[in-house]
Amino acid sequence: MTKNSIGLIELGSIAAGFEVADAMLKAADVEILLARSICSGKYMVLIGGDVAAVKASVDAGTAIGRGCVIDTFVIPNVHESVFPAISGASKVDRFNAMGIIESFSVASLIEAADAAVKAAAVELIEIRLAMALGGKAFCTMTGDVAAVRSAVDAGAAVVAEKGLLVNKVVIPSPRKELLSEVI
Repeated sequence: MTKNSIGLIELGSIAAGFEVADAMLKAADVEILLARSICSGKYMVLIGGDVAAVKASVDAGTAIGRGCVIDTFVIPNVHESVFPAISGASKVDRFNAMGIIESFSVASLIEAADAAVKAAAVELIEIRLAMALGGKAFCTMTGDVAAVRSAVDAGAAVVAEKGLLVNKVVIPSPRKELLSEVI
């Protein structure tokens, strides 16, 4: 299956999360990439497939999830570096500047990370999703200072548009010890 598109539904109910995941799989030819409970009693379902299938699946899940849906997205042509950053498997070659985007929702943060890495020449370090974060999410990235500023601004704009931005930070010439705390 081609996973050039991803979709996510973030819910405020774990039980509804299972029901929504089932509906999403029945609605279209998609693959579950990640489905799990997350902090603070929320549930997330991340699926992949072609754009039309992902859209149909997210639409079906959103309809079933009704009042439990917190946030959703469909990202066509997701940037290839998003997947390793979600799994924590990114390898960073340089550490000139560090950018951080922090969000109140998992969905908006993944959208922000994708927008950031498409906006400027940066490397995603990690996308941390709601575990031990009180339901929040954040991503970290590195690159040259100007690129990191551009990427953080682009990603933060996506989150801010939904009213879910907690904070954004750019740290020029961070100490190397920070990298060991991030990964």
